[in-house]
Amino acid sequence: MAFPLPEPMRMALDEARAAAAVGEVPVGAVVMRDGVAVAASRNAMRLANDPTAHAEMAAIRAAALALGTSRLDGCDLWVTLEPCAMCAGAIALARIDRLYFAAPDAKGGAILHGPRLFGQPTCHHAPEVYGGIGETEAAEMLRNFFAPLRSR
Repeated sequence: MAFPLPEPMRMALDEARAAAAVGEVPVGAVVMRDGVAVAASRNAMRLANDPTAHAEMAAIRAAALALGTSRLDGCDLWVTLEPCAMCAGAIALARIDRLYFAAPDAKGGAILHGPRLFGQPTCHHAPEVYGGIGETEAAEMLRNFFAPLRSR
């Protein structure tokens, strides 16, 4: 039996769809605190001509601004794809309490794959990590986005 997706992941998936609609890689992120969405964002690397404009980075920046602090203690990050090394570093520096992600990323992920950043002895803060929430929908969205690009 399939369980309904938690609202924060539905919001992140909506952000990912919006990214895809404008030609960005479909990744969305939401920062939650005490059950309230503090920030939501999507990938904008192509639109912003900024290689750091990942959904997670934008959501963390917006949450820090909204809360008036660089420390996001008590916050959870919901994202549609396993974060890369850059985003994992930002998650650690922001002191995010919990990370929820949908699809794993064997090529670019840094949580379950690659450097496994949160398991490194030099990582000063590691959030609780929960993967696979909404994986099917997020992975399908990514496959559908990249399929025409791969056939060229």
